[in-house]
Amino acid sequence: MLQVQERLKSLKTLVCEIETERKRNETNINNVIRLTKMASEDKSPALNHKLKTLYKVGLQDALQEETLIRQALSKIQDIRNIRNERRIQARNAGNKETIRRGALMKMLQISAQTLPLFVSKPGEKIPHLCGSIAADSSYIAKPGDMVAALVKSEEGEENWILAEVVQYVSSTSKYEVDDIDEEQKDRHVLSRRRIVPLPLMRANPETDGQALFPKGTTVMALYPQTTCFYKAIINQLPQTANDEYEVLFEDPTYPEGYSPPLFVAQRYVIAIKQNKKTAS
Repeated sequence: MLQVQERLKSLKTLVCEIETERKRNETNINNVIRLTKMASEDKSPALNHKLKTLYKVGLQDALQEETLIRQALSKIQDIRNIRNERRIQARNAGNKETIRRGALMKMLQISAQTLPLFVSKPGEKIPHLCGSIAADSSYIAKPGDMVAALVKSEEGEENWILAEVVQYVSSTSKYEVDDIDEEQKDRHVLSRRRIVPLPLMRANPETDGQALFPKGTTVMALYPQTTCFYKAIINQLPQTANDEYEVLFEDPTYPEGYSPPLFVAQRYVIAIKQNKKTAS
């Protein structure tokens, strides 16, 4: 608890600093707006020089504000990680919390909305597991991570489900995962080829659109209000950081073979897993 409190105090300080910095920057921004209007009529070198100076100051102010915001977001992620570690410790100690179906759906929605947003700096490479960027081939998902898992039902039917990693056993190269659906209460032991790690960060459409699936791409997406992934086609991309994909699920019950447009968060849209021959 002390770890969280310390980070909350730091976060509060950073939020106050961000607000102070933002208010301080307003004066310069207002001056830039005022002089830009004047420059449309007055082309004097002196005014242009002053405007250029204000732009430089504004750029430095924006960089400072960006630094503070990134530090605040880092503290938020630290808190999320600590709380997740404690939840895993409680589960391992036999204190797994039972979550009702409605609460689970709400939790999954909030989890997707609050997934860290990656906003690249100029020239920065987009990391793996950001948006549509798949995990590195050597990547091992950590305990508590969300994954799509290909499991076989008692009837022999294979389905991609939303699951949580319990552990990875390096000696067998297999994962132990729990079905996220509390009603199932199933634990599965699966090979790596049956696991697809979900994104750890959202991609910002305004700065990193290349980390989004192009329109028309066939993907696997979590069907709304369920914990199963199905094939779908990207119909519309997110336009802002808070938007979701608009997808068309494959559905033979409709004349066109696809469902009406449905919205799915970035976290629950992943690339199709190509399995040559799966092994449990």
